[in-house]
Amino acid sequence: MKTTKIEWTEKVWNPSIGCDKVSAGCKFCYAEVFAKRLKAMGIEDYRDGFTFKILPHRLEEPLRIKKPTKFFVNSMSDLFHEEMPFEYLDMIFDVMRKTPQHIYQILTKRDKIMLEYFSDKKAPSNVWLGVSVENSTFKERIDTLRKINARVRFISFEPLIGAVGNLDLTGIHWAIVGGESGTRARPIKKEWVEEIFNQCKEQGVAFFFKQWGTWGADEVKRNKKVNGRKFKGRVWNEFPSINFPFNKFFTSS
Repeated sequence: MKTTKIEWTEKVWNPSIGCDKVSAGCKFCYAEVFAKRLKAMGIEDYRDGFTFKILPHRLEEPLRIKKPTKFFVNSMSDLFHEEMPFEYLDMIFDVMRKTPQHIYQILTKRDKIMLEYFSDKKAPSNVWLGVSVENSTFKERIDTLRKINARVRFISFEPLIGAVGNLDLTGIHWAIVGGESGTRARPIKKEWVEEIFNQCKEQGVAFFFKQWGTWGADEVKRNKKVNGRKFKGRVWNEFPSINFPFNKFFTSS
């Protein structure tokens, strides 16, 4: 289990790895590139590259960490992949229930499978459930997410590759926005970010701006570190409150 450079979490936990592309946001998947690199390095878990597989030997990793930690679950896969056995999902969520001091952030593009899994159960109170929405085509994932009994629901608008239009953020507590990175990154436009930001503010949703990515606010292509994370002259690191009501939020430094 490793710490991570992902700004909105602290560690990543991958009890399964590997995935398949399901929508436009997957086109230049960072995890696929990283998995191929790990395979070339001879890392045993990645001997099959980016092929989906469960890794039971990683299941108990969070149990060994006592300090309260935010975990991004499956940064190298999708927890609700079509080949994921529900019995193994039960084991993963059992670990989460046994570690109430931690927060587990789960992000998926497979909203229908997530809904099916939670059709007869609610998510543990320390689990945040999210969906990716890269442009307006995939806004229906938000409606699916709203149907799941979870304490915190969030949306990742990353990579933001198109306008999303009007949003119904009822029952949504957090929004992450970010541009794509890498040499083949697709552009992000300032007005797309502004559109999401304004609706978050109007509807009481915490707003986290992760990065501009390879394309800056001025639509010039350069190193993502140079483009930075500032929007409207500041860094936005808002998180959802873990206390009810969820239309409140706090800002992390």
